[in-house]
Amino acid sequence: MTATLPAAAVDFGASNTDVVIHDGRQLRHWRLPIEGQPSDERVRHALSVGGMTPSDVAWIAVTGGNRTELSPTLDGRAVHHVPEVQAIGRGGLALAGLERAVVASAGSGTAVVAAGPGTSHHVSGTGVGGGTLVGLSRLLVGTVDPREIDALAQRGKDTAHNLTIGEILGQAIGSLPPETTAVNFGRVARHPVDASREDTAAALVNMVGQVIAVIAINAARAQQLEDTVIVGHLTDLPSIRRTLELVGQYYGAAIRIPPDGGSATALGALLVTRDAVG
Repeated sequence: MTATLPAAAVDFGASNTDVVIHDGRQLRHWRLPIEGQPSDERVRHALSVGGMTPSDVAWIAVTGGNRTELSPTLDGRAVHHVPEVQAIGRGGLALAGLERAVVASAGSGTAVVAAGPGTSHHVSGTGVGGGTLVGLSRLLVGTVDPREIDALAQRGKDTAHNLTIGEILGQAIGSLPPETTAVNFGRVARHPVDASREDTAAALVNMVGQVIAVIAINAARAQQLEDTVIVGHLTDLPSIRRTLELVGQYYGAAIRIPPDGGSATALGALLVTRDAVG
């Protein structure tokens, strides 16, 4: 790699395109909404949002999406394709400062990867993710703005819709305290409820966060890995992070949610490529 030029990586997600640039000392990250299938022009546009061109970098790593139509070089710079599973694992470990862990990438959906030194493999996942939260919020809350959903959820009470273990059993069960959700939206299944938009947003965040955390924790235990790392843009929302952390506490699991988790897959693609090309 040319010493004076930084390296770039582009992650084509289902909802966002993430770009990372690394010059050997400093990392830059930005994102933009997804706009169709990956193409050479979309790579150029993604870089341009951060004031970069292909000629400004030594090489470009790409991951996510359907990358088959991309050229092998772009304006004289090599384009390296990195499998998304490898990128998720490597990026999650790097952000968390770990050598091995289960890494759950919570984007539009959720992929769960077992990652270790030099290797990652897909172990689980769910269609529940940020796309689920936004889609159901459109139907039930009347907004698709993640920040608004988050703000509403932080002011609401999920128990306006949800039934708790204490209500169903009258006591805790195992490590789960009585206030743990027993049935998502179980109360409204029984009878109409007087719930606000805030309460509904809180119930949606609760359901999405719990599903992701439980699947990730169970995957880590199945893989006999101590740590669970959760990355992806869904972790940008404080209400989601709170739910994930609470589930980790209930299950006695080590859940790590590193800052800037939305950069994980792009960063992983860059690191995997850097190891391969030097």
